[in-house]
Amino acid sequence: MVKKTPVFIAILLIGLVCGILIATKLDFTPQGNAEGQKTIEVRKPAGPQGENVFVKVAELVGSSVVSISTEQIHKIPARRFISPFRESPFGEEDFFDRFFKDFFGEMPEQEFKQRGLGSGIIIDKRGYILTNEHVVGEADKITITLPDGREYKGTVKGKDVRSDIAVVKIDANDIPIAKLGDSDTVKIGQWAIAVGNPFGFMVHSPQPTVTVGVISATDRFIGGRLARSRDYSNLIQTDAAINPGNSGGPLVNIKGEVIGINVAIFSTTGGYQGVGFAIPINTAKYIIEQLIEGKEVLYGWLGVNVQEIDQQLADYFNLPDRKGALLAKVLPGSPAEKGGLKEGDIIKTFDGKEVSSLTDLITRVGHTKVGEKVKVKIIRDKKEKILEIKIGKRPEEAEELVEVAATEKAWRGIEVAPITPEIVRKYRLAQHEGIVVVNIKPGSPADEAGIRPGDVIDRINNLPVKDIKDYKEITKKITADALIRTQRGYTVVKPPEEH
Repeated sequence: MVKKTPVFIAILLIGLVCGILIATKLDFTPQGNAEGQKTIEVRKPAGPQGENVFVKVAELVGSSVVSISTEQIHKIPARRFISPFRESPFGEEDFFDRFFKDFFGEMPEQEFKQRGLGSGIIIDKRGYILTNEHVVGEADKITITLPDGREYKGTVKGKDVRSDIAVVKIDANDIPIAKLGDSDTVKIGQWAIAVGNPFGFMVHSPQPTVTVGVISATDRFIGGRLARSRDYSNLIQTDAAINPGNSGGPLVNIKGEVIGINVAIFSTTGGYQGVGFAIPINTAKYIIEQLIEGKEVLYGWLGVNVQEIDQQLADYFNLPDRKGALLAKVLPGSPAEKGGLKEGDIIKTFDGKEVSSLTDLITRVGHTKVGEKVKVKIIRDKKEKILEIKIGKRPEEAEELVEVAATEKAWRGIEVAPITPEIVRKYRLAQHEGIVVVNIKPGSPADEAGIRPGDVIDRINNLPVKDIKDYKEITKKITADALIRTQRGYTVVKPPEEH
């Protein structure tokens, strides 16, 4: 019996080892130990091999992406002969100028051609191509080149500067079209594929270039000199390489659906640096038919200046979150004023849908039909109220978007003065009602709140401030947080800390 024991143990060990090997090979993972733990399964794009998906997208979309070359003729007036002498004091034509005109005749105007390159996407069998307005602009000649090498003359059917969208028409048969997706479903981290013709015809091929990345951000806004009169809000940001010449080309998802129109890059060198932007395709969908029909694109308008709600404003108004938009200004005679909206109101819903951000509100107002009545839920004096606003037509120039000693002792670090002609010149003020901030004490509550010299204060705790007297009367009664409105919007100035 004793001799059999080692043999039995050996058999037992061999069986145990075999069981472990089989379990490992078949990946029999114990479930009890994984309880309460979350795992993230990372998958490659569907297909025998991950890259096959990108190959299919390139084949599917690439055939409908075109190259757009433009030519614009500029005329320069002929140079006159410049006399070393001034014009005759008797008002007569300069002798030398008259001499050269008589001898040589009138000099003809000079012409030079400005050429441009961009991309576009065929969206209709009738030959309609979607691109950026800045690609075609005021071009006198447009040439469209398909990936298969066919060339056509392009005609602008419609364009809209504000959205930077244009539709170009070609007379062609047997052309592939792209499928338009839904940009409202785009999420950060999803695959993004940019297709276009960077650097134009430098590569001497009509075949488009494909670059791959992800959606790195949404709801982006570009202002300043780049935007000019364009509304570059609610943009899609991607790290898929976008370079000069990609403008007007599509940004597509992993299904090959167009989710955006490549429009701009952020760069300190002029080349690709990992940050590109695209106009959401839903923005284009809103106006495509109007452009094809040659109609004027009308945008809805409230007539307000709005600002984001930061955490201090949310705390001041006792809001559960930072969603919504705060009305910093209501323009006189605007649809907002006629509908009962007031400065200081917080818009929470528009046409029955929650307002998630400032750009969300701007986009939805702009896409509302002119003349349509919309219900708007607001918070006023910490109470909810529903108003009905009739949306108006956005005007072309809509407003949406010497040492001076202080005459009043600093309150919470703010030194103010009345608005005088000297003050207007010093600070280049466009607003003349209220009082002006001339100094801010470093480290004070006003400094921490972002108040700056040159700010014009016209409301405190929703009470009008027309002059120094109003300012003194209001501020001496405030012991808690103060809601201050300047020409830059609202901010909360807290009371000084006690030491």
